[in-house]
Amino acid sequence: MTLTTIGIIGLIVLVILLFSKMPVGFVMAFIGFLGFSYVVTITAGLSLLARDIFETFSSYSLTVIPLFVFMGQIAFHSGISRRLYDSVYVFMGHYRGGLAIATIGACAGFSAISGSTNATAATMATVTLPEMRRYKYDMSLATGTVAAGGSLGILIPPSVIFIVYGIMTEQSIGKLFAAGIFPGIILAILFIITIYIRVKINPGLAPPGPKTTLKEKAKSFVGVLEALIIFAFVMGGLFFGIFTPTEAAAVGAFFTLLIAILRRSLSWKGFLQSLMDSARISCMVMVIVTGAVIFGHFMAITRIPFILANWVSALPLPSYAIMGVIIIVYLFGGCFMDALAMIMLTIPIFYPVATALGFHPIWFGVAIVLVTEMGVITPPVGVNVYVVHGIAKDVPLEVIFRGVAPFVLALLACVAIILTFPQIVLFLPGLMG
Repeated sequence: MTLTTIGIIGLIVLVILLFSKMPVGFVMAFIGFLGFSYVVTITAGLSLLARDIFETFSSYSLTVIPLFVFMGQIAFHSGISRRLYDSVYVFMGHYRGGLAIATIGACAGFSAISGSTNATAATMATVTLPEMRRYKYDMSLATGTVAAGGSLGILIPPSVIFIVYGIMTEQSIGKLFAAGIFPGIILAILFIITIYIRVKINPGLAPPGPKTTLKEKAKSFVGVLEALIIFAFVMGGLFFGIFTPTEAAAVGAFFTLLIAILRRSLSWKGFLQSLMDSARISCMVMVIVTGAVIFGHFMAITRIPFILANWVSALPLPSYAIMGVIIIVYLFGGCFMDALAMIMLTIPIFYPVATALGFHPIWFGVAIVLVTEMGVITPPVGVNVYVVHGIAKDVPLEVIFRGVAPFVLALLACVAIILTFPQIVLFLPGLMG
């Protein structure tokens, strides 16, 4: 068999095992190890396995992941997320659909100190769904809003997926973080417009809440201020080159913990739970990264990524038409695979294609993250939908999926905007030099 044939067989087996619900990281590592051992030798395969596992788990660059995850966990267990939602609710709750709009605002704010879509969805579902039930919101709108709002955790920095993409493609993580800010804001606004249109068409979906006084609004601003301080220290330090992404993560975790201690809002039990959850989530991410690295080495020796890149680049089509095909592949694949796994599996294949076509690597990273963001709310995988369902067990899955459908249109609109105006993505990174 030729190397290309072996690579194609490996890809087919990989997809079959993924559909069998086996853990993504272990599947990629297993297929990569077997394929590499078959092409070279079993000794070389074992050496590759040991080296990649050691180098990934001891990588200084990847220490940024557990630090940002820990920052998000401290923010959750110390009540920063609850205060953030309460603050936005005081300003927006009296409008029709105001609770849902406040949920999007709180999701955007929590994403800026979490970096995890699942954590954002779970946190906001716990905080906001009881309130929306109390004010008799339609549960399709309520759960759909939380699931869609949670997806902002992929795009708004600090995003774990941006970190992994930056390490894989050797791009500046700081610039990727900066590039995600404007698209994240635009997407949050599009989500709010989606809610406004839905409640305008059907007012029964979301009754208005009680009005609040100017004094209550001023007092509630403290909840937003905490998140703004943390975000400003992290992104400001990165933007002005004061510290590296790893140092930024450490600073963010420190200030989040400091705020929690000063407010005396973090219990010893909450602190221990933050450590345990951070270790669990970080290990999950690291295993996926390790598996993708091993599988990437197998793909490299089969030369499939380079053959595909050369073939696609030579197609008699405009570059944007080829990029459209790549985006469709991501849209389809995201429906069946976790966002991080999708990025890890496909970047070695499509990144050379994108750069060969002349697309900016930072822009491509944001575009792909935005497209895979749809996968966390679309069936059959739709991780965020299952997270919300796990908290609102009485709401059927089909009701939640029906609720997120309009937000998928908002995501598509955001993709179209950054395709048409790429400078939206590249403006802030360009200022960083």
